[in-house]
Amino acid sequence: MSSCVSRHTALHLPILAATETAARHGLVCDRCDILQDGHTLVLRLSESLVARVVTDCDGPRKGGEWFARESAVACHLARQGAPVIPMHPQIPPGPHEQLGYTLNFWQFVTILDEVPPAEETGRTLFQCHEALRRFKDPLPVLGILRETLDLLDNTRPSEMLRLDDIILLKDRLATSTAALENFPMQPLHGDAHGGNLICTTQGLLWTDWEDTFLGPVEWDLASIIWNARFLDRDTTTVDAILGTYIKQGGEIDQAALHHSQIARAAVMSAWYPILYPEPTPERREKLRFRLDWLGNPA
Repeated sequence: MSSCVSRHTALHLPILAATETAARHGLVCDRCDILQDGHTLVLRLSESLVARVVTDCDGPRKGGEWFARESAVACHLARQGAPVIPMHPQIPPGPHEQLGYTLNFWQFVTILDEVPPAEETGRTLFQCHEALRRFKDPLPVLGILRETLDLLDNTRPSEMLRLDDIILLKDRLATSTAALENFPMQPLHGDAHGGNLICTTQGLLWTDWEDTFLGPVEWDLASIIWNARFLDRDTTTVDAILGTYIKQGGEIDQAALHHSQIARAAVMSAWYPILYPEPTPERREKLRFRLDWLGNPA
């Protein structure tokens, strides 16, 4: 792997951590394709092997509890036959520690350049919810919502989020979080946006379970429909997702969905300075749209 390391000098240590861990479990790494380089580094190391390495050690999310939770949830869902990208079968789920990095390993899947059909989106989300109901490990209650409230307490005003924006976000998120505490809860995906639903040669698969928490199913539904409903005004897609979810046997409380939509917009806005420290004009426009919408949520 020396050529791989020389091509990515800045990523030398996390790449080395991944290849050494794979080798320790008898797997040969014959390539090093960077699939994602953000708060986590995602590497394809062989025909079937993908490594995910936590590289943002100074971010607001400390410790490895969330990473261990992701591994446990992903293994449970795969055992249940849910439509998810599975962890690699030849390496224990971990998470693993090597050279000061936390990492785990996944099965490579071939991604298709297609938009997930709305009906299949609703169907596969319901299947995941059904499988998640049988997950018995402890999970945080309304995890990312409460984590975001703590984040906002430590957010300083900036060009991206002014003081009045931060006050608005805290007010809307606190009110909706308190309301959602009164609805039935179960394990959720936690971050069920379109980027975590992938068309593959093996069908439509969900991924990225690090935000799994206990909450109303309407949170995941709000997450997957928010852009279509409010940014794109695409009622056809929204109706197809929600309608299929109900046809599969799901139940949707409109009050819980309303508060979930408000909370989702607040969560996304609060994390913008961390997720997009140098946002494009398009991302700035989307942030301002969410903040304006939160001023008078429909």
